[in-house]
Amino acid sequence: MKTPPDATGVLTLTPVIPVVTIDDVAHAVPLARVLLASGVRTIEITLRTPAALDAIRAVASEAPEMKVGAGTVLNEKDLNAAIDAGAHYALSPGGTPKLMKAARKAAIPFIPGVSTASEIMRGLELGYTCFKFFPAEQLGGVAAIKALGAPLAAARFCPTGSITAAKAPDYLALKNVLCVGGSWIAPSEYIKAGDWAAIEAAAKQSAALQPVA
Repeated sequence: MKTPPDATGVLTLTPVIPVVTIDDVAHAVPLARVLLASGVRTIEITLRTPAALDAIRAVASEAPEMKVGAGTVLNEKDLNAAIDAGAHYALSPGGTPKLMKAARKAAIPFIPGVSTASEIMRGLELGYTCFKFFPAEQLGGVAAIKALGAPLAAARFCPTGSITAAKAPDYLALKNVLCVGGSWIAPSEYIKAGDWAAIEAAAKQSAALQPVA
């Protein structure tokens, strides 16, 4: 069985991965450059808009020092499209056996989403060790991840979902958390308004956090 590409490297680039939704591809590169200048070296662009793949392509081409990931990858077609666009890694809110088996052969790391111990165990059986715990807050947050860490010590997590700047440090204090996903750094309204100063301030604050994993 082919081992999936290791996702640890991309999940330890920054304490908080900005999770963004981009409606206008023209915003992608300026956003990436503001984040880079603020000490944030990776970004998750969700495949939730028609502009998403072009945004990934633009960042990969014009801001190559930014490690751009594709979020909301729901099937093998999405995964292949993300790879073709230049994504360095991919994440999903869940992880079907078909998608996880396909991603095992991919050229980039894939981080499947999980919400239960059984899903984590299935992922571990397929060779995955890094997971997106989603939706984190709704699933029990820090307490849930801490509890899962005892019987499933091999798993490492990127919790995402309703996490705020105030809550992030508690997640990052867990030894089985590599980073968190955060939409508060660059919310859609800031991106659309071109409020780069607000995004820069939030990004600098997040980059200063220290995970223990």
